[in-house]
Amino acid sequence: MDRYIEKFIRYLEIEKNYSKYTILNYKLDLEGFNKFLGGTALEKIDYLVLRKYLAILKEKNLKNRTVSRRLSTLRSFFKFLIREGYLKNNPITSLSSPKQEKSLPLFLTEEEVTKLIEAVSLKGERDFRDRAIIETFYSTGIRVSELVGLNIEDIDFIGGVVKVLGKGKKERIVPIGEIALSTIRAYLERRKKQQEEEDALFLNKSGKRITDRGVRNIIDKYIHIASIKQGVSPHTLRHSFATHLLNRGADLRSVQELLGHVNLSTTQIYTHLTTEKLKKVYDKAHPRA
Repeated sequence: MDRYIEKFIRYLEIEKNYSKYTILNYKLDLEGFNKFLGGTALEKIDYLVLRKYLAILKEKNLKNRTVSRRLSTLRSFFKFLIREGYLKNNPITSLSSPKQEKSLPLFLTEEEVTKLIEAVSLKGERDFRDRAIIETFYSTGIRVSELVGLNIEDIDFIGGVVKVLGKGKKERIVPIGEIALSTIRAYLERRKKQQEEEDALFLNKSGKRITDRGVRNIIDKYIHIASIKQGVSPHTLRHSFATHLLNRGADLRSVQELLGHVNLSTTQIYTHLTTEKLKKVYDKAHPRA
């Protein structure tokens, strides 16, 4: 199994061009499955073995989302093995994933976003960087991995768009507001001269590209200063971006394109949030509500 897993990981790296974080998740999932097998040969893996594996995952009280992801990893793995001729029959075809919990994403109100942005006092270079990061998140709705990967050349200040490298190394063009662009300009003007050779848009205190963890620490810092609800992360600003667009009349398909979602179903979770607003409007406006 170790050999097959290694071949599959190389396939994800070379042919699928997945990010290192996605590949790491696949690898961890498969290593966990391999540990469960305890030396069971590939041709001995059948539906009953997989049912037992699923039962063990449920015994660990893992969330349905986590269990579904691990089964999705196995589906991709077995599909690869069959395509390459290492396996004749796919043992996972009749195994269904657990029902997903319908948990709504956490988002900030428009007032809370303003409060968060204004919590950054513009005194030094790092303050301008921090505000530019928050403004960019809220203006574009990009993921934290996409934000840290931005280079200066990816920002089109004249056209008002950003070139983003998303999941699966897929590029997309995302509009960015003038307020965010102005904040980025102000930050770049204050960057130290010795850092100007660095291509990355956002730098850490050492003058190197900022990391995911560094960005999360920045958001945590200003969430605390602004005294906003707990549990807020960079992804919360992405949720807020989508929710506020829909609340103000944007159509779902456009929001899907902006977020870089492959399937519209991924974006549809935000309609649950906007439906609540529609109900309030209905109750207030309809004579027989």
